[in-house]
Amino acid sequence: MATVLVVDDDIGIRESAAMALEKVGLKTVQAGDVTSALQALRAHRIDLVLSDIYMPGETGLTLLQAISERRNPPRVILMTARGTIETTALAQRIGAFDYIAKPFDLSELIARVRAALGERIADEVAIEPGPSSRIAGSHPSMIAMYKAIARVASLNVPVVILGESGSGKELVAQSIHDLGDRVAGPFIAINCGAIPDTLLENELFGSARGAFTDSRQDRRGALSRADGGTLFLDEIGDISPAFQVKLLRFLQDGVVTPLGAEKSHRVDVRLIAATHRDIKRLVAEGRFREDLYYRLAGYEIAVPPLRDRVSDIPLLVDHFKHRIGAEMKKDSIAGPSQSVLDVFAAHAWPGNVRELEQVIRRTVIDSGALVDAAAASRALRDIAPSAADDHRPAAAPVQADDDLVSLDEAEKRHIIAVLRATGGNQTQAAYILGIERKTLARKIKRLDISLET
Repeated sequence: MATVLVVDDDIGIRESAAMALEKVGLKTVQAGDVTSALQALRAHRIDLVLSDIYMPGETGLTLLQAISERRNPPRVILMTARGTIETTALAQRIGAFDYIAKPFDLSELIARVRAALGERIADEVAIEPGPSSRIAGSHPSMIAMYKAIARVASLNVPVVILGESGSGKELVAQSIHDLGDRVAGPFIAINCGAIPDTLLENELFGSARGAFTDSRQDRRGALSRADGGTLFLDEIGDISPAFQVKLLRFLQDGVVTPLGAEKSHRVDVRLIAATHRDIKRLVAEGRFREDLYYRLAGYEIAVPPLRDRVSDIPLLVDHFKHRIGAEMKKDSIAGPSQSVLDVFAAHAWPGNVRELEQVIRRTVIDSGALVDAAAASRALRDIAPSAADDHRPAAAPVQADDDLVSLDEAEKRHIIAVLRATGGNQTQAAYILGIERKTLARKIKRLDISLET
């Protein structure tokens, strides 16, 4: 049975907190000041200290400092009704596990104490850990993907990976590289959607000294750096028609000519591309070159969205829990509770696995564990407002026009309509459009979009 030392000069708060903790099966020891608390620490085996900060005489921060200097110190939760940024930051630097403001709900206090003690609570779910891997999941769609990776990894053919943003396309590309014959070579990743054409050419092919203003030395491009290994081109569906021609030329002859250079050189690179777009539709609409598509798509692998493999969520939670615990230097993170998993299972996950990781990280940062369904719900709302929450604005329909227009013009009008509906908020607009914010920024620049007119 764990023992909690409750330290507060207010006897009413001290006793009510102690009674609440004892009702859930914990032992308590009480102290009214820092001196008495230090005596209790010497006289009892204390597993957790719950202490007020501002008390007559020495403060709870003094007690926290003294505890942090002990061998195998118990964790400390600080309480205060007069919190400041400076006090909170100092408490965290000294080593406080948590910080709770008065007045507090006793159920919240109990949840914080349980998280600090690392106790298994009534609805905590035991998850059998999966094998060590960068990709977690055992849904049939994932097993099919694993088999596809294994089939193509050892073959020297280009691969196109199809999947929504945040689903893990780069991890699939890295796995293909690691399981193939080029594992000893470099793996270079480039996000095509985040780089304008002029810079993208320089990024891939490199440049000679003097090719640009202030270009004082030769620069090796990604194709040269990936020689003997793998080059991963993410968001290949966003590159312009002009750059598609340049990429096709490289795929045909394997020759790299840096910008401003007179000499070319041949490289041996395996190309893996990825996109969240329907690339076959882009080909049918004439927005992506058919010959380039066939050069890139020696084999296709589809990454399933998280909403189609909800049964993998517990395994993914366990996977990210350990990673985030290592980031935060926490020995263990309590949870997940069944109530938290229920919140996760009910969500649509438009941001896929990347969104899940960020929700878990925020929940742990805010509550110290994965046991509080309310904390998980808040993290979901903060990261990705859903239509069900009534925070996601509806996109204004594109107005019909008597004249037929080009695809670029239609796209421009639709983006303007969405931006106006969101009050110019590019993050919300990108979410509605189903693209990343950096991709939207690139389109705004390319299409010369302005909301001022």
